[in-house]
Amino acid sequence: MLDKEAGSSSDGTSTSFWNQDHKLGISTDILIQLCKVAKHAFLAAFKEYKRHENACAESLTNNISSGVSCPTLESKVMKHSQAALLLSSDFGTAWNARKLILSKQKLPLEAFTEELRLSRLILSNSPKSEPTWSHRRWIIKMISRSSSTQQEIINKESELVESIGERSKMNYRAWYHRCWLVSVSYMTIEQVIQELKKSKRWAGLHVADSSCFHYRRALWLHRRFLSLNWIMYFCRNQLSETGESIFTNEETGIFIGNEIHLLESSMTVPDNKFEDFQAQALHASVYMLWLTKLLDEEGKWEEMLAVISEEAGALATADGNQELKLKCF
Repeated sequence: MLDKEAGSSSDGTSTSFWNQDHKLGISTDILIQLCKVAKHAFLAAFKEYKRHENACAESLTNNISSGVSCPTLESKVMKHSQAALLLSSDFGTAWNARKLILSKQKLPLEAFTEELRLSRLILSNSPKSEPTWSHRRWIIKMISRSSSTQQEIINKESELVESIGERSKMNYRAWYHRCWLVSVSYMTIEQVIQELKKSKRWAGLHVADSSCFHYRRALWLHRRFLSLNWIMYFCRNQLSETGESIFTNEETGIFIGNEIHLLESSMTVPDNKFEDFQAQALHASVYMLWLTKLLDEEGKWEEMLAVISEEAGALATADGNQELKLKCF
């Protein structure tokens, strides 16, 4: 129909599509029209699917047949949503429709791996599409619940981000996806250490691409931000007689106890695991001193300074690092 409207050449060659060596090319002249048609077909199929679902829910007690099988409607929604997303990767409704269908039934692992292949294909054309990356994380969560191939998938995800980073510069969405794999503990300790090594090598070859450094950043500054906001909005939940906000000792005690535990764990990492062991220990100590100063300004937890100083001093003495000892104090 598109060729007919555009006026095909006399030899029958398509003016809208190009197909060669398993590659499909689409003329930019028809993309907008094609996208509109694809979205319309998807929305119509999705509307019919939801209407069928509502009818099934209402007729459960009456044993009335809807006349159309649910798998047929689901297949239509999946087919048309795929076409729409290949043309418009940020079409959130289509992604949500796929999640709805995939989560409503116990599907084999192959169904989710196929979904990973689809999102990978879409990312090859739209590498900075946040809805696509988000959908990929949802699929990984679904797979991780029952699959024994989780670590293999995680390795492939890391390779995917690296390959996309080569083609798409300053792609923070891709590197955030890689960081998410670490933060949700899908990676083993060995994999995290390997990630540090690989990203260091990659950063050396792409010094102008700060997205990788964002992935490797020191998290201690971010933790200051989180701690400050916790104190501002959660710790001050009581008012004095004058109406001023004050700290509650019990909640703050738990918070400080957790932070001291973090400090201790940061100081016991074997120095053969990370090259920047001393730097991390220093950052942990400085963070705790900063936190103590912040709390002292509020007139509370003066005794914490002695505890934290003792921890930092023990580290510096054991390590024999006088520079570290001076910096800590």
